[in-house]
Amino acid sequence: MQLRGSKHFAVVGGAIAVALLAAACTSSTTTPPAATGTGTGSASGAALSGTLNGSGSSFQKPFQDQAIQNFKSVQPGMTVNYGGGGSGKGRTDLASGVVNFAGSDSPVPDKDKHLFTGKTVLYFPVVIGPITVSYNLSGVTDLKLDATTIANIFQAKIKTWNDPAIKALNPGASLPSSSITLAVRSDSSGTTQNFSLFLETAVPSVWTLGSSSTINWPSTARAGNGNSGVAQIVKSTPGAIGYVDLADAKASGLTYASVKNKDGNFVAPSSESASAAAAGTTIKPDLTFHAVWAPGAQAYPITYQSWDLVIQAQSNANTTKMLQAYIGYLLGPGQSILTGLGYAPLPASLDTQAKAQLDKIGSA
Repeated sequence: MQLRGSKHFAVVGGAIAVALLAAACTSSTTTPPAATGTGTGSASGAALSGTLNGSGSSFQKPFQDQAIQNFKSVQPGMTVNYGGGGSGKGRTDLASGVVNFAGSDSPVPDKDKHLFTGKTVLYFPVVIGPITVSYNLSGVTDLKLDATTIANIFQAKIKTWNDPAIKALNPGASLPSSSITLAVRSDSSGTTQNFSLFLETAVPSVWTLGSSSTINWPSTARAGNGNSGVAQIVKSTPGAIGYVDLADAKASGLTYASVKNKDGNFVAPSSESASAAAAGTTIKPDLTFHAVWAPGAQAYPITYQSWDLVIQAQSNANTTKMLQAYIGYLLGPGQSILTGLGYAPLPASLDTQAKAQLDKIGSA
């Protein structure tokens, strides 16, 4: 599926796009329709009481905050809390039993699988969205970048804005000779994981820093906690450039580049171009996948995904039902919140697969 993204979030036609985005609304403040909870027989329609705690992905946090607020009208007896802290923190908190679910923008890495010994982790994809390359450059509003140039910028091989590589991609732009300031994450982050995975996948002969939730960035880089922390550095620092999810970039009023995709087209980050990328991914049986460097003429190349991770075996029936109800809500009416926040809803087939495994929560 191929959809055209633009910095102004242009409405995109086409029957495929309509089918994919039919469930999405245009305002994050729209009150969702009444929900039955999970779509399963276990907790559907049941009045529940208790508290669920989650932590992790800062990419998810704007979505979680709005969903929690709206979910209160569905299950007023439930309290759901979600703290950010980054995907790595969420996974660690889940493994240690501190939280009931963890937001994570990447699967559990091999180095951390020992934390979950004896436990089965269920992956519930809940949101897809673009990672912007946001910048603070007076007078430049339509910057174009490709993977090679981005890699060399974030390895500090390109140090000034008027570098020939940037000028070649932007012949009409008035690029200053000022230094580039890198804005990166200080915490263990799925955004970092996916941003670096894009570079490792797109230009493996150029990118030398690997792909991980933490990267050994050049010493000149400035680090911020969470997507909002990176956004703040970019916003307050002339000449800065950083990788920030679209929701936080929009909230901070940042300007972001169009990025050359696998098909050779410059595409801006948007809900539509993220959906186009997601449509070209291969989903594994456990519902893990990645959406970077996906094929498609209108696919944005730095698009990533986020899951809510749950331990399959639960200690009591009430927690099981609450998890089914809340995650079922995120996969149901909650999807209508996404486009208004700068995310993209799940493709219908993936959403169906995720709902189908809700009944696995609490099973042996």
